Amino acid sequence: MPPLFDPRLGDIEDDASSPKRRSLFAIAGSLLAEISLPKLLAAWLLLIVVPGVLLGLAPLVASGWVALLSRKIITPLDGIWPLFLIVLVIALGWLGWRPLFRIAERGFWSLNSLVVQPGYALCREGLRHLVEHMLMRDADAESRARLRATTAAGAGIVLCGLGIWIVMLAWPSSRWVGDVADLTSPHRLIVPALANTVVVLGSYLAVSALAWGIADAVMAQPRDLPAFDEMPEKGRIWRVAHLSDLHVVGERFGFRIESGRSGPRGNDRLEQILEELAKIHSQEPLDHVLITGDMTDAGRSAEWAEFFAALSQYPELEARTLVLPGNHDVNVVDRANPARLDLPTSPGLRLRQIRALSAIAAVQGEKVHVVDSATGRIGQTLSATLAPHAMSIADFANSGALRHSSVLSRIWTDVFPMVLPPDDEDGLGVILLNSNAETHFSFTNALGFMSAEQASDLAAVTRQFPHAHWIVALHHHIVEYPEPVTDFSKRIGTALINGTWFVRQIQPLASRIVAMHGHRHMDWVGECGGVRIISAPSAVMASTGNNIVHFYVHRFGRGMAGRLSLLKPERVELPGMKT
Repeated sequence: MPPLFDPRLGDIEDDASSPKRRSLFAIAGSLLAEISLPKLLAAWLLLIVVPGVLLGLAPLVASGWVALLSRKIITPLDGIWPLFLIVLVIALGWLGWRPLFRIAERGFWSLNSLVVQPGYALCREGLRHLVEHMLMRDADAESRARLRATTAAGAGIVLCGLGIWIVMLAWPSSRWVGDVADLTSPHRLIVPALANTVVVLGSYLAVSALAWGIADAVMAQPRDLPAFDEMPEKGRIWRVAHLSDLHVVGERFGFRIESGRSGPRGNDRLEQILEELAKIHSQEPLDHVLITGDMTDAGRSAEWAEFFAALSQYPELEARTLVLPGNHDVNVVDRANPARLDLPTSPGLRLRQIRALSAIAAVQGEKVHVVDSATGRIGQTLSATLAPHAMSIADFANSGALRHSSVLSRIWTDVFPMVLPPDDEDGLGVILLNSNAETHFSFTNALGFMSAEQASDLAAVTRQFPHAHWIVALHHHIVEYPEPVTDFSKRIGTALINGTWFVRQIQPLASRIVAMHGHRHMDWVGECGGVRIISAPSAVMASTGNNIVHFYVHRFGRGMAGRLSLLKPERVELPGMKT
């Protein structure tokens, strides 16, 4: 007797977190019902309250230490004790102040990335969505560009006023000078430390939001690329197949988190993509196969195993493949439960990062190099960099022991950006960035952030090869596209929260680089501030029923005056599949 319904077709459980099948309000309601409140409170304590207290404590402890030191100098005791006490206080102050300063600095940037920058992005995109949706539905491209500039300035002014108001509320409870009594009774510092933190962040919000708003308003706004470059008369042409958001699952008939039954089952579409790429490569060799993140659907071991099983069937493609982490590879806490929350101290996030790093090293460990932090130049290969930590990585994968977590956190941070150097002085290199913010909640996993360290390393690498051309690859889209958007959820929470800042960092390199990303599952070629940006469609996630999907093979050439030419790409279409 056949089953009453075909289990291969899935059921309502497969649509639990699919915005294509359920509204965001329905999904949010499910989250509120399922979320662990004790874990949420613990996460807020560790991610917000503790960094805030440390940030506010810094001036109080520092001034208290100075007061103690002064007292020992001004009112010395008899004999050798004054000298001994002075040396002891200086030693403790020197050893204790530097770690305190580093902790306070990390706390500031942690709070900044969690609260301040997302707040500015939320306000800016909220204003844009409101004005565009209500007043400028049929506006042309020029009007939309002016709208983006105006709303950026408006968001800066609004948040500047909000920051000033917050400072005024917290100022009466703040205190900036500590004394010796404070050092002996630390509980007295909790309230002023929190007030200090609110004052510092409120002041920073007021100043930085206004600066960001003005900077975003005066910079060039994103636009569709007006035209591709002409084929150069002579010189080399590079061909790069750009894939993204493959969302490999670990089950033969598995569905994706974001699409549920509105997307494909299993990994047949990926195998079709690789088979087509192999045919293209046999006819005209590809230089690179670039996959800009989300190789897996939730970063699970079985998914990485399926990814390798598919790629290993095509060794010629595998030898040319470059990958970087997407939010689904490292930030999805639990593909079956979007309300699942990882505590910052739990091994889950670090384990997903180590899985991704192990997979990345297997694909390109001997091809890419990391940047030497001491010299700012290209250093060892990724494989050589990871070799001394192989045992710690294996131990952590087996045990999840907390003692390895902090070391592995530094490794994860230090290996980005990864650099594939150009093969000659004016060749084409690839810089692979990690644009994922560290999040511990599945529903916020899409948050993107570009660290200042990676931007600095990128600039240093390009200075090392002053005549080379570069693909700057990351997962998240740098700026929101200029096309009108009907859903607010597509505006906020997915692009880099400091994307316009990143554009300004790479603007001096605009003629020699092209930025390539994924994440949005749609194709777009445009520019912002002269920086050309290419978004990859997802030839997997767009696959529903028998619809045709596509991806691109992009072509680059050496243009006039050292410019990287962006030629018209080759569109590769794949027929529909029943699965």
